[in-house]
Amino acid sequence: KYKGRKYAGHFLVRLIGSAIEESTFTSIDGIVPIPLHPAKQRRRGFNQSQVIAQGIADVLGIEIRSDVLHRKVFTQTQTRRKRYDRWQNVEGIFGCTHPERLKNKHILLVDDVITTGATMEAAGSAFRNTENLRISIAEAAYTHI
Repeated sequence: KYKGRKYAGHFLVRLIGSAIEESTFTSIDGIVPIPLHPAKQRRRGFNQSQVIAQGIADVLGIEIRSDVLHRKVFTQTQTRRKRYDRWQNVEGIFGCTHPERLKNKHILLVDDVITTGATMEAAGSAFRNTENLRISIAEAAYTHI
């Protein structure tokens, strides 16, 4: 993530994609990676959630929908924040673009690491006005504080 080493991620996402493919979890219409703020993506050089989403998409043959969720606010990293601070740091930072494109759909929201779920909840909240949208989540790793 921080040193630009994508190769480990490619292996991991194929495992995730294969696990989803072998499950009963089959009705996904699109994969939505958690977006980075453009300034952070320029600095980092890539979006790790996009890399993970692409690997899953390659295995499952499902379209990536990077056009429906955007980050409205630049935020500092979550890695050194306590639980409550993480929720405050991401509250209201995402917006849904083109909610009509997701009407009656099932999306897989993808991030790299889930710690408290604050980022996933904030991203999911951006879709609250989308009619009959089903959201499932996938992540490459889980940790706790």
